[in-house]
Amino acid sequence: MSTRVLQGDPDIALTLRRSARARRMTLRINQIDGQVTLTLPTRASEREALAFAETKQAWIRKHLQASMGHVVAVLGARIPVEGALCEIATGTGRRVLFEDGVLYVPGAEERVPARVLGYLKTRARDRLAGASDHYAALLGRSHSGISIRDTRSRWGSCSSAGRLMYSWRLIMAPPAVLDYVAAHEVAHLAQMNHSPAFWAEVERIYGPYAQARAWLRREGNDLHRFRFGD
Repeated sequence: MSTRVLQGDPDIALTLRRSARARRMTLRINQIDGQVTLTLPTRASEREALAFAETKQAWIRKHLQASMGHVVAVLGARIPVEGALCEIATGTGRRVLFEDGVLYVPGAEERVPARVLGYLKTRARDRLAGASDHYAALLGRSHSGISIRDTRSRWGSCSSAGRLMYSWRLIMAPPAVLDYVAAHEVAHLAQMNHSPAFWAEVERIYGPYAQARAWLRREGNDLHRFRFGD
């Protein structure tokens, strides 16, 4: 492999990789570190490769721009856990530990993002299951189970069969916000709508919800900045 530069504002570092299996030139942008790799057939010349990259420069810059601002969960990075920024540091043993605002992650460095993701999903499921059970008891209803996903369009949902779905990224929000979403979805067990009666149920089991709801609308999208190599 070799590295070349596409001139521009700013310049783009381009890694050239030859492959005997390649039948045509292809570009790939690593979503974790932004590295741009151009794979080319063995017999293709470097001049042809650079000319090809020049024709794709607008596409490359568009995708690099889209990834700006992303935070990858690697050693030394800071990510929010229950509303507080926490540093990711090297850990020992077998389990990820969360102590005094630090996430200690053992194992190979390249596995850190995946291990942090697994930890957050497990923590999210535990918290959301507990919150759902709590608010369901206050409501006097029962749910049929919960699932955890990574959704951008909604933070939670409640099916007609009483199954609750939540975004695991809620574990990065302040606890009051996670609890509000749980109460919101549980309230749908009684009211499958957003009528005044529904909001009355939310306030009855959760309390005043305007502040948590406003935080989610104002800050929620920022939780999608954090990447875990998935």
